[in-house]
Amino acid sequence: MGKQQGVESRFALAPVGLMFVIASTLGTSAQAQVELTGGLDSRFTDNASKASRDEQSDLESRVYLKADYASDPGRCNATFSGTLGYSNWLDSTFDDEAYGEMDFLGDCELANQLYWDVANTLREVTQSSRSSDTPDNRTRKNVFSTGPRYNWRINDTNWLTLSTRYENTEFSEGDTSDTERYLGAAAWNHAFSKTFNGGVSANYSRTEYDTGAEVDVRTVNLTFGRNWPTMDVSGAIGVSEIETKAGSSSQSSDGLVGELSIQRALTPSSDWYLRAAHQLTDRSSNVDFVFENFQFSLEDSITVETTTVSTGFDNRFSNGATLNVEFYGSQSDYIDDPEREDGGGVNFRYGRPMAERTTGHIGLGYDYLTYASDELDERITRVEVGAEHEASRDLSLTAKVGHQNKVSDAPTSEYDENWVLVGLEYRFR
Repeated sequence: MGKQQGVESRFALAPVGLMFVIASTLGTSAQAQVELTGGLDSRFTDNASKASRDEQSDLESRVYLKADYASDPGRCNATFSGTLGYSNWLDSTFDDEAYGEMDFLGDCELANQLYWDVANTLREVTQSSRSSDTPDNRTRKNVFSTGPRYNWRINDTNWLTLSTRYENTEFSEGDTSDTERYLGAAAWNHAFSKTFNGGVSANYSRTEYDTGAEVDVRTVNLTFGRNWPTMDVSGAIGVSEIETKAGSSSQSSDGLVGELSIQRALTPSSDWYLRAAHQLTDRSSNVDFVFENFQFSLEDSITVETTTVSTGFDNRFSNGATLNVEFYGSQSDYIDDPEREDGGGVNFRYGRPMAERTTGHIGLGYDYLTYASDELDERITRVEVGAEHEASRDLSLTAKVGHQNKVSDAPTSEYDENWVLVGLEYRFR
């Protein structure tokens, strides 16, 4: 297992290394913004495997490098944010391994109104939503996409966008199949006024799994966008059809789909937002990247009907304090499986200056999960208190303590965990 995992880790992290090279190469421009930060932290936990009994303590130490890059505007543009690191467990509760995450987005104008897009996202995701969030239950999910996009401005109020894209999704470990996805889209948009636009779009995608299964999705949407001085609203509503072929069997489903995004400035120092989406998709899509509190169960069927919503409030006080509150909910209805998962929760974080160079914070979190087929309910509570001190212009020190508790109808899934973390970060100039 250790040797195979090492090979998979290097393979999964290859795009990260590639993008670090790209960022370093592109960063030669005088106007480009490049920032490198190195870090080291150690986290002691009294229940490393989040077990219901026979808890084992361990110390995880990590060393990492973070890079952020934004090119200066030009014929080609790119943004990058990524982390590459290595994790070591003192008592070998889990295997030592490299890890990483990244977001890369770039485009080049090949000709007038003709662009070539490239994007890559890498994250660690859970394999089973029912199991505890430990390294043994995680896999690295890498989504790479590329393809041409043509923006045809018909006149001052009408424009047409045509695009095709190839997308490759790979998982570093587990039994989850990798996929190749082919997408095509056409969208017409009309500006009714300077602040209101609407249109229609048609999208088609074919996803091919390593197992031979194929998933076709066809969607037609009406789209809209409206801007006010203190609020932006955009969204879409339409119909979608999804068809799955596996061997000699096939299955199809259809229904209404849509999405909504609202950004509102309540005061000069406070903002509110709402995001929601309902889709017919498959588990290799990037819904779990767009909605960070949502997760697929990679052990269930490949096609799923998802509903996700999140709303939050951010406030900045005159004394430098900040308050962030978020509520979220989701539903995953696996189309060719009797399983349905519902989840919801809240995250709360308050931070404020404690001294000239020291900032403290407290964070609270609560998740509520239900599994319809087993009539199973689970509740997870998180508490965190910490402080960050700027020792110098480029060096910062961090200390945190936290507690996590899981209560479940399945006693073997319950656990209590206490942890302490100390670390430092240095920004290179």
